[in-house]
Amino acid sequence: MGTVATKRGITGWKATIAVAMSNYIEAGAIIALATSLSLWQSAFGFDDALVGIIAAVSANAFGAALGAMIGGPLCDRLGRKFIYTYDLIVFMIGALLITFTANTTLLVVGVVLMGIAVGAGVPASWTYIAEEAPEESRAAHVGTAQLAWSFGPAVGFALAIMVEPLGVAGSRLIFFHLFVVAAVTWWVRRGLPESTRWKEQRANELANGTKISFFSGIRSLLAERKNFSALLFLIGVYGLWNTVAGQAGIFQPRVYEAAGVESATQQNLLQVLVWVLTAAATYFGFMKYGDRVSRRWLYFTGALLGIVAWAVLIFVPPGTFSLLFYAVAWGISAGIGAQAFYGLWTAELFATKYRASAQGVLFMLARVMVGLLSLVFPVLLTNMGLEKLGLLILGLLAAALLIGTIWAPETRGKSLEEIEIARYGKLVAADRVDA
Repeated sequence: MGTVATKRGITGWKATIAVAMSNYIEAGAIIALATSLSLWQSAFGFDDALVGIIAAVSANAFGAALGAMIGGPLCDRLGRKFIYTYDLIVFMIGALLITFTANTTLLVVGVVLMGIAVGAGVPASWTYIAEEAPEESRAAHVGTAQLAWSFGPAVGFALAIMVEPLGVAGSRLIFFHLFVVAAVTWWVRRGLPESTRWKEQRANELANGTKISFFSGIRSLLAERKNFSALLFLIGVYGLWNTVAGQAGIFQPRVYEAAGVESATQQNLLQVLVWVLTAAATYFGFMKYGDRVSRRWLYFTGALLGIVAWAVLIFVPPGTFSLLFYAVAWGISAGIGAQAFYGLWTAELFATKYRASAQGVLFMLARVMVGLLSLVFPVLLTNMGLEKLGLLILGLLAAALLIGTIWAPETRGKSLEEIEIARYGKLVAADRVDA
């Protein structure tokens, strides 16, 4: 496979935006559940333990983990377009089930289906966007996924404020809005081409007589020792940070309540502020400067700001200052922080033939980490209080800061092929690996 130049037929911003909508839908699904869990709990009469279980099997955790484990390998086996064409159909079924649910069972089934669809779609979208982006603006294109992910909570919390007087009926409307967005996105995506890099790599494998199976990508990924350091690095960056962000995403209303903010409207307004600032920081920070300045120090800035934000929320007495400081600092940090860099670095540090499989494995592990803590987070928050539980939160964020800052790769301005040759000494797709 020859080196692919930037004139290789980049699909363009239309494709980037259409595929990035997976992230809006993912975040929207998490926030729709976060803002409605207490309402469903009151309507159907289940306890805090089941709240944790529902959160754990959602798009925020195990549901997405299962989808990623299926979608990542399939994305390498059948192509990026296969996943982002069909994953939203599963998502729409789940959204409709929740919209019209009359009992806890249908609620859980809908939550699981949406989670599986999200888990399959997000790694495919990050992979596709990075593969089709010019090397000189790869961070800007990958950042579009983070931008869409930021708009999901901003819109979700704003809708929650608007429909709050409707109770459970309002939550049903939020899930129905996700169904509509998914349907429109699915329609737009039908006309998108396959990833050029994936097509060239597949043509090379067929020419070499390589046998390809569902597990080919994962087997090739784990057969190369150099990949283990990248996997550990990215789990340290994204897995640890996301374990905190995942609890914030699904349980933040309960965290605010523990910090003294009991009004649902005030909680949601704070979250709207968080995510509007996340979107702004993603666009004006990561997308504008991720291809121009030191990524190491940009990452460090975002990670440090996140630690300061949580330290203020946890230890400063509840009040206007502490709550607004948290919302502003955490929002900005998320825009230039771990998730945006994870989407970029995961695409850069793995070869084309198993790039999506790596995304699937990493996304699965990250969501499992979120899920394990989600199972007990509501109970821990009630029994331990925010200050004691906050020490765990700060420890995870500090570890992610150190790992990402110390071992940040220098890949800015390089093509994916140049990075691949530098890491492996050759283009990995040229090798024959039978599976």
